[in-house]
Amino acid sequence: MTTLFRSGHVALVGRPNVGKSSLLNAFVGAHLGAVSAKPHTTRQRLLGVRSFDDGQIAFLDTPGMQQRRPTAVHKAMDRAVEQAFAAVDLVVLVVEAGQWKRGDDDALARARQTGLPIALAVNKIDLVKDKPQLLPYLDRIGKRHDFVAVLLVGARKEQGTEEACRRLVALLPEREALYEPDTLTDRSERHLAAELVREQLMRQLGEEVPYACAVEVEQFVVEGARRRIAAIIWVERDGQKAIVIGEGGERIKRIGTKAREEIERLLEGSVHLELWVKVRPDWSDSERALRRLGFD
Repeated sequence: MTTLFRSGHVALVGRPNVGKSSLLNAFVGAHLGAVSAKPHTTRQRLLGVRSFDDGQIAFLDTPGMQQRRPTAVHKAMDRAVEQAFAAVDLVVLVVEAGQWKRGDDDALARARQTGLPIALAVNKIDLVKDKPQLLPYLDRIGKRHDFVAVLLVGARKEQGTEEACRRLVALLPEREALYEPDTLTDRSERHLAAELVREQLMRQLGEEVPYACAVEVEQFVVEGARRRIAAIIWVERDGQKAIVIGEGGERIKRIGTKAREEIERLLEGSVHLELWVKVRPDWSDSERALRRLGFD
């Protein structure tokens, strides 16, 4: 008896900070997407592929849905969500266990407009201490839409993620694989390195400054199993530059060390990373600057 093969694109959507990027990383088993405790860490869509003997899921991580001031970078983030909707077979609405906020309503309404089947992923269940309280919560949110599946997951500890993938595969169309079995993402190593540098900016800086930062990799040289990477951290004001560098250059050194460790772990090789901080006023509201920084 021949086993049916199923494959398709699946969009991970939701309000900011519900753990979409962490979930993508857990689903594919690699640190592809930048993750931090701050909302709006994800700026561009990111593809992550998980292959099985009988199926393949191409996950699309998207920026969090919200209302923002209409700068060029925010418009680009909105376009990333719309582009994801236009190219997928299934939408997974990601929410935080025990919570349902206005942003969740907005994300669900936007997902409904696509006419696509919607699954619900209840993330961070590992952080819920009183597990019996999840039952009435699941009953309430399950009535908000006729979800094709309700998935209970804890991305941080990869709890329930394997079962969730198997259930999602069963919801995809019967077709051949969309990507080669060993494909992990369509993003270049250069792009992934820039995102892991930006992840450290989000993690190690205060509330406002990391949102004014962008990372551009100027040099990416492969020397056997070693990568030599040179990157610029763009900020919008001189004061932000001083904050990123830190007293005596200590902060930029810490950022570079942690980013290098994460890049080495992902690319499975040694990395020499050099970082510079430069000022480009209002880069976040310049379409030309965004194109140079690799925005879709």
